[in-house]
Order: sequence, then structure tokens, then C-alpha cells
Amino acid sequence: MTHQISTKWLGGMAFEATNPGGNFRIDADIEIGGTNNGLRPKALMLDALAGCTGIDVASLLPKMKVAVDSFHIDVEGDLTEEHPKYYHAVRVVYHFYGNDLEKEKLQKIVNLSVEKYCGVMEMFRKFAEVDVKIEYHPKV
Repeated sequence: MTHQISTKWLGGMAFEATNPGGNFRIDADIEIGGTNNGLRPKALMLDALAGCTGIDVASLLPKMKVAVDSFHIDVEGDLTEEHPKYYHAVRVVYHFYGNDLEKEKLQKIVNLSVEKYCGVMEMFRKFAEVDVKIEYHPKV
């Protein structure tokens, strides 16, 4: 399978990126000549990681008959000091909300994504140390 995208320069530091799911704008910070009016390329990589593993988790919840009220994923990455700057350490935190959360099943779901299904996670592991954590939040 091959994926293809197209990215068109809009002038300055701005680009319009196409994706099978829609278009979006990429731009740089004002400090380096952008207009601060678009998504940042490196942060998009973190979004891709969260989206990939999130889709895995969302697809596995019903298959494993696990109920949660909601969940979200926080991803934080540390860039190298020298150019080319890339993420050398990444932290992924899964937050599950609900009463009577089945922690063992949720751990298994996250492990399946992290270790087997999420291709973006595997790509990140090629260049960064990836730390994964799960937090459970009962309803109050």
C-alpha cells in the first residue's frame, strides 16, 4: 500500500496540505518568519501518534467489551538541541474516564496498540525513547 499527499506552498512559510481526510494549513512561528496561522509540522507528528493509537483503542474497546465514559491521550515530545531537531523522547499518557473501569482489559488494549497495531508508534520507536502510561479517572 502506498500513501500519497500533496503540499502546496502558499507564500511565506505557509503551506496547504492535502490528506485523504481533508486539507489543512501548515505554518511556522512568527519568530522564524511564519504568521502563526497553521499547524506545526513536528507537532503534527505527535498528533499522528495520538490519532493512530487512539483509533486502535477505540476499535478494541467494543471488541473486548470494555466500557468507558470517555478517554483522551496526551503526547509530549522532547526535541534534540542540535539541528536537525527531532523528538528523542516521547511520553504518551492514556486517560480513561468512568466508573468500574476494567484496568486489566484497558492495559491489554493499550498494549495491543503500542506493541502490535500502531504503525506510527513503531516509527517513533525508531528514533525516540517512548514512555507509555495509563491513568484511570473514576467519575465523581
